[in-house]
Amino acid sequence: MPVNTTSAAAGSRPLVFAGFPGSSWAFALRVWLATLLALYVSFWLELESPYSAALTVGIVALPTRAQGIEKAAYRLLATATGVVASIAIAGIFSQAGGLLLAVFSVWIGLCVYVAGMLDGNRAYAAILSCTTVALIVIEQIDSPLLVFPTGVARGAAIAIGVLAVAVVNELLSAPDYHPVLASRLEALHRRVTEFAQGVLRCEDASETAAANMLSDIAALHPEIASLTIESISGTARTAAARSAMVDLVGELTLARWLAALPPVSTTERNDRDHDVSGVTTICRTFLMSQIIRRNQDVRDSLEALRDGTHPHRRWRAPLYRSRRLAAEGAVRAAIHFMLIAFIFVIAGWPTTELCLALAAVIIGLSATAQDPRTFTTQAVFAMPIACLLGGILRYLVFNGVSEFQLLAIGLAPIVICLALLMTMPSRVLSSLGRLILVFTIAVLAPGNPQSYDPEVFVVTCLFVQLSSVLVFAAQMLLAPLSGDRRIRLLLAEANRELSRFNARRARQLAPEEAAFRDAARLEQIMMTSGGSAATDRIVAEAMRRFDQAMALRRCCAELDRLAEGPLAASVRAARAALALRDGSAILTTAEVLRQLAAQSNQSADPVIAALVLASLAFGPSQILLVSSRGKQP
Repeated sequence: MPVNTTSAAAGSRPLVFAGFPGSSWAFALRVWLATLLALYVSFWLELESPYSAALTVGIVALPTRAQGIEKAAYRLLATATGVVASIAIAGIFSQAGGLLLAVFSVWIGLCVYVAGMLDGNRAYAAILSCTTVALIVIEQIDSPLLVFPTGVARGAAIAIGVLAVAVVNELLSAPDYHPVLASRLEALHRRVTEFAQGVLRCEDASETAAANMLSDIAALHPEIASLTIESISGTARTAAARSAMVDLVGELTLARWLAALPPVSTTERNDRDHDVSGVTTICRTFLMSQIIRRNQDVRDSLEALRDGTHPHRRWRAPLYRSRRLAAEGAVRAAIHFMLIAFIFVIAGWPTTELCLALAAVIIGLSATAQDPRTFTTQAVFAMPIACLLGGILRYLVFNGVSEFQLLAIGLAPIVICLALLMTMPSRVLSSLGRLILVFTIAVLAPGNPQSYDPEVFVVTCLFVQLSSVLVFAAQMLLAPLSGDRRIRLLLAEANRELSRFNARRARQLAPEEAAFRDAARLEQIMMTSGGSAATDRIVAEAMRRFDQAMALRRCCAELDRLAEGPLAASVRAARAALALRDGSAILTTAEVLRQLAAQSNQSADPVIAALVLASLAFGPSQILLVSSRGKQP
């Protein structure tokens, strides 16, 4: 019986209402219900600041269960750390307000530095340790004896918010994250496979396309950790996802190396070229076999990710972070807060604790953004919108009522609409939606009983908007690290690592694992250089260092396998040529090694292939990948 393909396609199409898919509406409904549950329990327990529980829901709410649980766990851990730090700072420096602010500036810098050395929710936890101290110590700067009860109340409210999100996600069957991650990895695998197939067809191999793929693969690193706590098989799925990412980087690198080899026709010209053709043929054959093997490894890891089993080979996926970038960002964040605190001290304005605390929160959160100034700009726009929404809810919708049912109905349209905005693919709109939701709840500050004092509300709105404006002004006065400087520092560190390459230290990571670490640095460069006029030059420089480092590590790993035996002398000669970074000498040692291996009936193809690639990486042009296979490297 024939099948109506149109009907089948329509049947498989996701349900869309008002421009948003059903999954987005389900997420928005979960956020609204979790917000209500958090507020209800907080009211019932008569917490001092019940709106903190609702704030937690707005912060940790994510479309999938694993992501929300991971962020919630880190929020609890960071809150506990921040409460302990608050008690220590307030207990030691409570008698000197100026000194306390200076110490808190140092604490901000320390937290920003730690966040700069981490990624994902771990970086968020480091920043939350800073914001927790701001919301506890700074707001109680004139009453240090209230620091401990305030910290306990905040911890209780956050715990309630976390539990509310977990309960609602379980009852409403929030989707798992591993199918989403598996789909993204499969899409990347298709892109890498198409790239490799294009190389085999002698098509152009775009360096920028390869760099973008490496960047996209490395960008998944902070997301795989959430799989660990998703289910019993979470640890296995995390290992499978990690191995798939490392193997994808390896497969793409092998394809680029194959594209870099000169065509066979250009090597058959004279006697010396016949020798070069011999080692080049070995290298080409080896690379093609390794690409097929690595492609199968990726398939196996993706299947293990779907099935929840451990992969056949477990790779580590080390994270790359620049200490220099983290330190410079930390110093700037500390100075920004000190400038704002100095303004308040000089002005002598009363009741500015909220403004100062919120400024610290914005400084900390902006430090985790790709562009801190862009995040602060979003906060500047989100604040007046949040104040307007809070005022509408308080004085037009509620207007003196205290029934929880009316609170639930009044919050529904705003919470659901902003949660829908959070699901949009645009990072700007998604971030703006979350900021407006969090700021609206903070400005509204639902309580039991609810305060309707217009003077307090106006002052609160004034100071919360002033906080974002002051942070923006401080970042204009002392700008965060520019994209150009970040790129220069990252490239300089790549050059320094290459010049100080140590074979013993290189053995701490497998070449595949080290390649993923370098891909993480490349991802930072690509994210920073987006839209830059010098992108092609930056990509070429970054990929050149990536190729040279990878070639050196591969050679060291392969030469170690032949360090003992009849080929030991050739191995020593190859190491000497590698130390000189002399492409011609490296190629000569590869040919000598090929002849000696043939005489002694030993297999040295992996070593020969690695040496040929190193000779290309450190050749006169020092550019491994060419835009066409018809060009000589």
